[in-house]
Amino acid sequence: MTLRVLIAKVGLDGHDRGVNVITRLLRDAGMEVIYTGLFQSPASVARSAVDEDVDVVGLSILSGAHLTLVPLVVAALRAEGCDAPVVVGGIVPDSDVAALRAAGVAAVFGPGTALTHIIETLEELHVASTH
Repeated sequence: MTLRVLIAKVGLDGHDRGVNVITRLLRDAGMEVIYTGLFQSPASVARSAVDEDVDVVGLSILSGAHLTLVPLVVAALRAEGCDAPVVVGGIVPDSDVAALRAAGVAAVFGPGTALTHIIETLEELHVASTH
């Protein structure tokens, strides 16, 4: 079964170069990628995740609002009945990773994370969530 990944840019983050690259690379790795575009709200991400029946939700954060927005997205997903693992990629200080994990994030990918590591992590999360 093909891994379905929703990728979203939440809030007022208009930086799209990195998310466009990762979206293409995940697609080229054989995943089905649903990219919701820029300036998404937590509620719109949750609704898209449910509508698209995704296996993993990926959030791209470059705005520095990760400690505010990511918990809101996780809460919106759970309120919609979506239990897909959430991963975060982008500019996230190491000191904030524990708080994101405590908020329900399964993995955080910072700048320079190898694509192979991202792909392996998404696949492992998918396998773990189906068992």
